[in-house]
Amino acid sequence: MTTIVMNAQSAWDALENAVLPDGYRVEITEGKIIMTPQGRDQWRVILKAAPQIEQQLADHGEILSDVMIDFPSSLYGYAPDLAIVAAGSQLNSRGRFEWHTLEAVLEVVSKSTRDNGFEKKFRMYAECGIPLYVIIDPSENVCTIHSKPARTGVYTERETIPFGEDLVLPLEGREIVVKTDGFPRSEG
Repeated sequence: MTTIVMNAQSAWDALENAVLPDGYRVEITEGKIIMTPQGRDQWRVILKAAPQIEQQLADHGEILSDVMIDFPSSLYGYAPDLAIVAAGSQLNSRGRFEWHTLEAVLEVVSKSTRDNGFEKKFRMYAECGIPLYVIIDPSENVCTIHSKPARTGVYTERETIPFGEDLVLPLEGREIVVKTDGFPRSEG
């Protein structure tokens, strides 16, 4: 891990001229650049979920995967596995969406990203008021929907959906249904 000094408006500005290796997920947490290889199960979940979400969004939003989002802190730069952007949202002057345009974030956790996924992102997404934070955990074969964020860094409601059941995302004025029966499952 490399610690960077953050003087920019966006954590991503510190990486503007950096050459980053292909095949690695890059995020910034507490001013530290974190690079992790994307796991096979993570990629398989994204490939199964993204087209389902995109088809149901039609013209009522956009689905992104591993795309830089500007958060209200120069110490955090996240690129969620999947992010649903509200319809009519505009890119900022840096060509990125901002946290307040997100209706939902879906993250696929692995053993190597568990701390980042369960604690730091949970707190940041809740503080930012992102309506839904879904943690998809192939090692446990479950999806956990966190809703009703509080500015204190917690979500006040939680629902667990086992793989094989439909993951229903209650967005503003509509629902998105993701079939989870094709998600990779842990045998353990």
